[in-house]
Amino acid sequence: MKGNRKKNTRPEVQLRSVLHALGLRFRKHYRIVLPDLPSFEGDIVFPRQQLVVLVDGCFWHQCPKHSNVPRVNTEYWKPKLERNVQRDRRIDAALQAAGWTVFRVWEHEPPTDAAARIRHRISETGQRGSEREIPAG
Repeated sequence: MKGNRKKNTRPEVQLRSVLHALGLRFRKHYRIVLPDLPSFEGDIVFPRQQLVVLVDGCFWHQCPKHSNVPRVNTEYWKPKLERNVQRDRRIDAALQAAGWTVFRVWEHEPPTDAAARIRHRISETGQRGSEREIPAG
């Protein structure tokens, strides 16, 4: 697990590249200090719009489309992966309670599609909430 990156993963870098090409400016790995999340950093953050984009890996965050529990050492992996999903829910709730919009993108989603959805969300005014969509196809 030492080789698994926490920051600058390939899907995250590709998404940032597309967002930047669209003219959107953001902070990467921006720390958001909240009482319930003492050490939280969003992958891509638009502070002025209070929008946090989190790029989730299909394995680690249990994508409904691609998740699987390894057959070896299942008694370790199943609770670990479930804790990851529970932590994601706690993060979403804490950010939303503080007025942030949480936007989750799966690693399998094409970066251009995710960037278009993010751009659309930024152009909307006053909408808040968590979003975790699985694109068709």
